[in-house]
Amino acid sequence: MTEEPIHIEALKSVPPPSEKRISIQVTASAQRHVRSGHPWLFENSITKQGREGAPGDLAVIYDRNNKFLAVGLYDPLSLIRVRILQHRKSADINLAWYLAKLCEAAEIRKPLSAGNTDGYRLAHGENDSLPGLIIDRYAETAVVKIYTPSWVPHLSDVVSALIEVIPVRRVVLRMNRITKNEKKYLYGLADGGVVYGPPLEGPVVFRENGILFESDPVNGQKTGFFLDQRENRERVEKLAKDKTVLNVFSYTGGFSLYASRGGAKSVTSVDVSKPAIEAGKRNFELNKGDDRIARTPQEYIAEDAFKAMERMRNEKRFFDMVIIDPPALAKSEGEVAGALIAYARLVKLGLSLLRRGGVLVMASCSSRVKGSEFYQTVFKTAANSERPLEEIERTQHPVDHPIGFPEGAYLKCLFAVAK
Repeated sequence: MTEEPIHIEALKSVPPPSEKRISIQVTASAQRHVRSGHPWLFENSITKQGREGAPGDLAVIYDRNNKFLAVGLYDPLSLIRVRILQHRKSADINLAWYLAKLCEAAEIRKPLSAGNTDGYRLAHGENDSLPGLIIDRYAETAVVKIYTPSWVPHLSDVVSALIEVIPVRRVVLRMNRITKNEKKYLYGLADGGVVYGPPLEGPVVFRENGILFESDPVNGQKTGFFLDQRENRERVEKLAKDKTVLNVFSYTGGFSLYASRGGAKSVTSVDVSKPAIEAGKRNFELNKGDDRIARTPQEYIAEDAFKAMERMRNEKRFFDMVIIDPPALAKSEGEVAGALIAYARLVKLGLSLLRRGGVLVMASCSSRVKGSEFYQTVFKTAANSERPLEEIERTQHPVDHPIGFPEGAYLKCLFAVAK
């Protein structure tokens, strides 16, 4: 087991966090939340603070009787003032701590790597006690994405632990928009930079249940691929035999390839992004060694999903399976109402293209939209369209995207037969 961080040239300019911890006392309400295991402490919950600190300094949270509650990463730039790493019991947050956390996470994901899959999420942020940090593996390349500059002083430990836990040759650093704008605290690090291993030349190829996909860790959405829909793609494969399939918001063709391997008669993929459509074509070429995939006719349409569905409806095109997997439609509470309207419109359009007895697959990745609201909207729209649905099943998160706290639940998917 590593006792010291591996020398990582790209991170040598990053200073370590202060050795002096920040003591914080919080409101009674915040004490209850912290004791319950919630990973966030907000600015307005702090009643007393020992000193100011920089992003990434360690903050220790106490109750009104000065009893230890938690320790986490301090972030003076965010309303989430402390992202909690350890509850109830004090701990040294160091290389050994990160190594233990990533070992725990890897153990949970063991069934995936044993199943002809080397693309999966190793660390799912708050849900793996690493708030604001995502680690995705794509074969020999890992992508570390940070959602706060508080992680920057800890990257040397994180990357050192990562390359000991899983056999990767390269680590790419990604940042969300807010973090990459805080250049003062990045110490020369850049979004998309390789912080360990050889340079990256174009996309990387990985396996998911034996199907090959390319991922662009530098320019792709999220970390390059949507790993959270793996199990739903498997479900589509089992339902697709002898069906004509429409995959809307297809991105790089994940559902399309699984449907093809499942014996679909034909697959039509629709996405507004031309680069995503081109990547989908390359993914199909990667898998031509599988006869089941190679013999399935593919149609690719680079067009706005709503416009494409309206056009196909007017052309009286029909399918045996319609998959609708839109991006997050509500990123704030104020967008929920509009998102539900958009979901209803998508369901109505999807049903207008679906033959009677066909399968509708309808997904939502908007955490702001509650499951009850989403499913009610889908069923109500179907009933109002005189196409009632017979539910097959509802699904949530896969094993590598665990739910550790209420706000961590976002993925919802319905499989149903339209009458």
